[in-house]
Amino acid sequence: MFSQTLGTALGDWTADTAGLGYKGGALLFGAMLVLIAIARYRTRISHTILFWAAFIVTRPLGAVVGDFLDKPRSAGGLALSRYSASAVLLVLVAAFIYFFPQRAAQRRH
Repeated sequence: MFSQTLGTALGDWTADTAGLGYKGGALLFGAMLVLIAIARYRTRISHTILFWAAFIVTRPLGAVVGDFLDKPRSAGGLALSRYSASAVLLVLVAAFIYFFPQRAAQRRH
């Protein structure tokens, strides 16, 4: 609950107080996730640390994207209803699961 609250607050702060808006905030936190993914394959940084870094960054990203979907157009959002926004997110999650399937870890002997 603590990380959710802080992540939401950081997402709101980035979009509103820092002035990046919803799109700018989504780009910022999305870019951070891309950098973490690159670090996963190009550095020797612990995969555990990178997992938790990605876990933390998804909180403000979710807050900014959620606000972008359901805030009024006058505030920079798409003005979707909660049901429509949920449907959009459901489709995105399903697409990610389909296009990025998980596979079992390789055992080292």
